[in-house]
Formats: sequence, structure tokens, C-alpha cells
Amino acid sequence: MSLFTNKTILITGGTGSFGQKCVETLLTEHNPKKIIVFSRDELKQYEMQVKFNNHPVLRFFIGDVRDKERLYRALEGVNYVIHAAALKQVPAIEYNPFEAVRTNVIGGYNVLTASIDKKVEKVIALSTDKAANPANLYGATKLCSDKIFISGNSLVGSQNTRFSVVRYGNVVGSRGSVIPHFLKQKPSGELTITDERMTRFVITLDQGVHFVLKSIENMAGGELFVPKIPSVKVTDIAKVIAPECKVKIIGIRPGEKLHEAMITTDDARNTLEYDDHFVIQPQFPWWNYNRLNTKSMNEKPPKQCQEGFSYTSDNNTWWLKEAEIKKMIQETSYYQETNAKK
Repeated sequence: MSLFTNKTILITGGTGSFGQKCVETLLTEHNPKKIIVFSRDELKQYEMQVKFNNHPVLRFFIGDVRDKERLYRALEGVNYVIHAAALKQVPAIEYNPFEAVRTNVIGGYNVLTASIDKKVEKVIALSTDKAANPANLYGATKLCSDKIFISGNSLVGSQNTRFSVVRYGNVVGSRGSVIPHFLKQKPSGELTITDERMTRFVITLDQGVHFVLKSIENMAGGELFVPKIPSVKVTDIAKVIAPECKVKIIGIRPGEKLHEAMITTDDARNTLEYDDHFVIQPQFPWWNYNRLNTKSMNEKPPKQCQEGFSYTSDNNTWWLKEAEIKKMIQETSYYQETNAKK
């Protein structure tokens, strides 16, 4: 029996690309009692209702994580929360910094405290590789959010509410990502790249959703889960999409990094390595390894990462090959929609 069988799940930011895929996965692979989509965009909520044919399990709440009172109403009777709501467009956040603080930091704290008060069982917050050694405000706000959710386990007292975080890299084909950007530029004959040395972690939407759901099942509270995923050079993506196009180097944008990190050398001493993921353990006296639900992971005992270890997009041992990049591009919704119109 699935952990989600006959349970109520609330997804903040549920009309986003992750939320929609998560809803689809929960409906097709699990048997939830109710899925609550909590978001600000009424048009996207309507489009989701149509997309899922007014599925009887789905409920739609218009609301903002900045509004704690609305969260209280939405969390009534909820078992699990997947916190995916965030402002995440790096250039826009650099220009509107406090709006990101209001949503990503204060909004995250609202989700945490409301979940405790409403006796939610498990809450998992989605993070980003940009939160490790952040170079931009988006990463900094997500790092704050990560620490708020991890330390939230210290606030619950005798209650059973537990908090954990999932951190992963760039979602292939998501809004604002490089693949749709290059596909749009291709007809012009020129692709723009900020720096030819740039590398990124990549994960598909389906992989991201399944990793989050698995992490909810395995979490004891306090873990920061990091999947093992491949790296790719941005120039290699450009070559696969449009080998005939010229490449113009335009310089790094505000807040952009050459390479991304998911585990820093400072995290290594608290990090356990499994076959397909890492767990960064919190530095709190209430934490111990025995809290981890290792039996349900069906994996051999983890290894302690060595002092000085780091997990970055340029030192990764797993790199996508040309055929894999091509397959990844063809599986994006933007590629499929564009080719369907031809």
C-alpha cells in the first residue's frame, strides 16, 4: 500500500510544472483521498480542472503562501504538504529582491507554522542547487527557506509534524530554462550563450516528482535529500539543438554562476551517500542516523562522505552524451508542442 493511499495532500504552487506533474503521478500511481492545489493563478487552476477532467479527488484553493490565514483554511485535514511555491526567475528577483523574500522566506515560514498548528504529518519543501553557496538572491532566499524547514523540527514539541527538504538541479524544459530558449532562437540562425564554460545539473520533471514522493515516504524529519543526476555543458545542448547556428557569447547575467553546486565541502562532513542519492544531515543534537527510515529505502547502509567532498556540476562523474541530450530535448513539452504544429 502506498503512503499516499486515502491521504490528503496539499501542493503549494500546485499549478506550476512540478505541481501539475505531481498531481498526474499521484492520480495514476497512488490512490489519494484528496489533492489540494494551492496557488495564486485562477486561470491555471481552471486549465488544470479541464486537463484532469474535473477529477473528483482534486480541490483548488486560490491563495498565496504570503497569506497565513488562507493557509490555515487550506490545511484543514491535510496529511502531507509539498511546498513548491516560489519566485525563481533569477534576473527578475535581482530587480525585485524583497518580493522574493516575502514569498520564498516569509511564505515558507508561514507554511511551516501553519502546518504545525494544523497538525500536518509530513512537509517537504522543494529547494534548488542555487541554494548551495548562493551567488544570487534566489539562491539566498532558498537557503534561508531550507534552514527554516530543517530547524522547524525543533519547533514541533510533542507533535508528530516533520519537515524535510529536497534539493535538485535544473528541470529539463521548465519555464525560463535553456532548452525552450534555444529552440525559440533556432530559426534566427544564432544562439546566445552567457559563457561557453557553463555547466548545469539536469533532471526531468518525472524524475523530480518521483524523487520527491520517495523522499516523503523515507523522511524522518531533518534530512536534506539530494538526488544523483547528470551534468551537461550548455554548449553541448546548443550543438545538439542547432549545430548549424552561430553561437554568440553575451556574458554572464546578474546572479548567474558558471557551475552549480548541490553539496559543498562544508556540507560533506554531515552527508551520507546512498546508491542513487545523498542525505545531508542537520547539525542538531536531536538528530541521529537511526532516525532515517533505511529499511523502507531497500538499500545497503550509506557511506559517510569524506572531508573535502563536494558535488558540483563541473566535478560530477555523470555526464550526458549527445544521444541522451537529444532524447532529453525531444521529451520536453515545448519541443513536442512546437513539432505538433508543423
